[in-house]
Amino acid sequence: MLEKIHQPNDIKKIPAGQLPKLADEIRQFMIASVSRTGGHLASNLGSIELTIALHYVLTFPRDKVVWDVGHQAYTHKILTGRKELFSTLRQEGGLSGFPRRAESSCDCWDAGHSSNSISAALGYARARDLRGQQYTVVSVIGDGALTGGMAYEALDNAAQMKTNFIIVLNDNEMSISGNVGGMHDYLAKIRTSQAYTELKEQVAGRLERMHGGDEMIERIRKTKNSIKQLFIPGMLFENMGLTYLGPVDGHNISAMIRVFEEAKLVNGPVIVHVKTEKGHGYAPAVRHPSRFHGTGAFDIATGIPESRGVVSWTDIFSTVMVKMGERNPDVVAVTAAMKEGTGLKRFANRFPDRFFDVGIAEEHGVTFSAGLALGGLIPVFAVYSSFLQRGFDQLMDDVCMQGLHVVFAIDRAGFVGADGKTHQGVFDLSYLSMLPGMTIMAPKNKWELSDMLKFAIAFDGPIAIRYPKGAVCTSMEEHREEIRLGRAEVLRRGEKIALLAVGSMVPEAVAVAAQLEKEGKNPTVVNMRFVKPMDTALLQELAADHDLFVTMEENVRKGGFGEQVLDVMQSMHTEKPVHVEIIAVPDVYIHHAGQDSQKKTAGIDTESVLERIRAFLS
Repeated sequence: MLEKIHQPNDIKKIPAGQLPKLADEIRQFMIASVSRTGGHLASNLGSIELTIALHYVLTFPRDKVVWDVGHQAYTHKILTGRKELFSTLRQEGGLSGFPRRAESSCDCWDAGHSSNSISAALGYARARDLRGQQYTVVSVIGDGALTGGMAYEALDNAAQMKTNFIIVLNDNEMSISGNVGGMHDYLAKIRTSQAYTELKEQVAGRLERMHGGDEMIERIRKTKNSIKQLFIPGMLFENMGLTYLGPVDGHNISAMIRVFEEAKLVNGPVIVHVKTEKGHGYAPAVRHPSRFHGTGAFDIATGIPESRGVVSWTDIFSTVMVKMGERNPDVVAVTAAMKEGTGLKRFANRFPDRFFDVGIAEEHGVTFSAGLALGGLIPVFAVYSSFLQRGFDQLMDDVCMQGLHVVFAIDRAGFVGADGKTHQGVFDLSYLSMLPGMTIMAPKNKWELSDMLKFAIAFDGPIAIRYPKGAVCTSMEEHREEIRLGRAEVLRRGEKIALLAVGSMVPEAVAVAAQLEKEGKNPTVVNMRFVKPMDTALLQELAADHDLFVTMEENVRKGGFGEQVLDVMQSMHTEKPVHVEIIAVPDVYIHHAGQDSQKKTAGIDTESVLERIRAFLS
C-alpha cells in the first residue's frame, strides 16, 4: 500500500478496507527509518491511524491541519510525498523533524512549541470566512498541550465561531513526561464515560421505532446537558459552547473517518476526542514512551540505544540537585512537563513533596516560582532555553522587578542540532541580559556547573545558569577557582589577543589558543563565567596590553555577550583602542536554505575563529 503513495491525496485511491494495512506498513517503515536517524518516535507511532483518517477525509493542500508541537507529523509527511527523504530526517539540509511551510505546501504552520495550534487554526478559519473561501481547518492538539493556558484562551475565543472549525484532541495521557493537573483528571472521567454514549444510542434507537418517538427524542435533546451531567461530570467543552464528539478509538480508522465526516457538518467549533496509545505497535516504545519521545538511533529488536554511557550536562545538574535537596530543606524544584528532559526525575523521586510539575505552562511556572520564593523557599525552575522565552513577561514583572531569589536552570542553551530552529537556545543571553537585577552564569565544564548551582542556591536574587545539550565537558579540571559574583577566571595569561569565552565556548577558546601558540602568538584565554554582571575590572586590566578582544558565545549577536563587551569598551577610558571581534551564532546558521541546521556549533568551530583573528592581524 505504501508504494502507492507518491504525492498528496494518493491515499484516496486506496480502498478504505486496505487502510489498516497501510497503517501497518507506515509503522514498520517509521520504526526502521527512525532507528537509523533518531527522531520523535512514540508520538508518531501513536498518531498513524489518526493521520490516515484525516488524510482520507481532507484534501491537501486546500484543507489545513495545524499540528500542535509538530512532533507527531511524520505520517503526514509520508502521505504528502516525502517518504523518500526520511533517510535525511533531522540532518542538515534534510527533512525537518517538524512541519515546515518551506518544505511542503501541505504544511500550513511552522510548528515546534506547544499549546498554540488552536489559536493558529482559529486564525486560519476566520481568514477563510472573511475571504469567502471553502476549506476545512483542523487543529490537532494533545491532552498534554491542554495544560498550557494559551489553549484555553483559544478555546474561549473559538466558542464564538458560527462556522465549522475542528479541534482534534489526541488523548494519549502523555506529553513528554506523564500528564498532571485537573485537565488530566477530567479527561480520565470522560474516557470512562462510555455508559453515556451507549445509553444515548440505545434509547434513541428504540424511540425511533415508537409512535411519537421523534417528539420524545427532541425533548430529550433539549435536556441533554442535564442527562450528560449524570455520566460526564462538568461537560467542560460543551459548557464552553463547543460541540463534543467522542471519545473515539484512535486506532480504529473507519470509526475516525465517520466521526471526522460528521465533524465537518457541524456549524460551529467541534472537538473530536480521539483516544490513542503513545508508541502503539512497537512494544519498547509502549513500555518506555518518554525514552522514545525523542530518541537517537537504536536497535529495533530490543529498543536499546546504539550510543550509551555518555554523561550529559543534564545528568550533572540532576546529581547536584539531589545533593542540594539533601543539604537544604528549603530547596524545591519546578518543571513545565519536562521532569525527565531537565533531569529532575531523581529529585522528584527523592523529594516528592518538594517537586512541582506545572504542566506545559512556562508562564505559570515562572510566577509560581516567584510565589514559592516569597513564601521562604528556594525554587529552582529547570527549563529549556527556547521554552523559557514563553515566560518573558513573568520573568520581568513577577521575578526581576521584585528582586526574588528564583534560580533558573536553563538547559539546551546554544545550538541544539537536530531539534531545529524552534528549539535553538541562542537567544537567552540577549533576553536575560535586558532584565533588571538578573544575574547570568555559564559553566565551562561539569565541575563548574556544580559550583555554579551551589552558588546560585546560596545567592539572593534572580539568577540563571545556562548550559548546553549533549555530553558534558570533562576537561580543564585543574581550573576550579572559587565562584565570586561577577568575576571571570583567567585560564591562560598572554598578550595582544584575549579570547573571552562563555560557557560551552571555553573549550573552543582553549583550542584556538593552542593553535595560535603554534603560530608564534601568546593569547590570553578567559572563562568569563558571568555574562551579567560582567567582570569590567578584568576587561580594563586586559586593555592595557591587548589589542584584540575576541568574544565567543553560542548566542545571536544582537544583544548578546559580545555586544555587551563592545559597549563596555566603548564607554571605558583606555590609553589605546582595543578592537572587539564578536564571534556569535549568525542567524543564517539557525535556518539554512529553508531547512534546520543540525550542526552543534555551526560557524563557531576553531578554524572559523582563527580565520577572523588572522584577518585582523594581517
